[in-house]
Amino acid sequence: MKVKIDTKEKMYVITLQENKLTANMTEDLRKILLNYLKETPANVIINFRQVNEMELEIAKLLAVIQQRFYDENHSLVYCHLKPEVADFLDSIDVLEILNVTPTESEASDIVQMEEIEREYL
Repeated sequence: MKVKIDTKEKMYVITLQENKLTANMTEDLRKILLNYLKETPANVIINFRQVNEMELEIAKLLAVIQQRFYDENHSLVYCHLKPEVADFLDSIDVLEILNVTPTESEASDIVQMEEIEREYL
C-alpha cells in the first residue's frame, strides 16, 4: 500500500496513494494506522483524495480503527472523500460513524478542537 505521510504540529496526515482500496490491503492499513497510537500526539488525518473505490473489508476497518482512536483519546479524521466513496460508505451505514470533512484544513480544525476538549476534560 502506497501512502504519503506528513508530520504536522499536533497530527500526522496520511495521504492514501491508491485508486482502489482492496481487501488484501486491510492488514497493511491497520498496521499503519495503529502504529500512530504509539506516537505523541497520536492524531491522524487520512486524506482520500486519490481513492475512487474501496471494498467492504476496508470500510469495516475504518470504522473499527475510528473507534479505537477515540477510545484511546486520540483523533482520527477522514477528508477528501470522493462522492462515489462517500456513497458506498453511506450505503453500508459506515459513513455516519466516521469523522469526515470535505477538506484537510477542516480536518485539521477538528483535530485541534478535539485536543482542546481533551485538555478540559
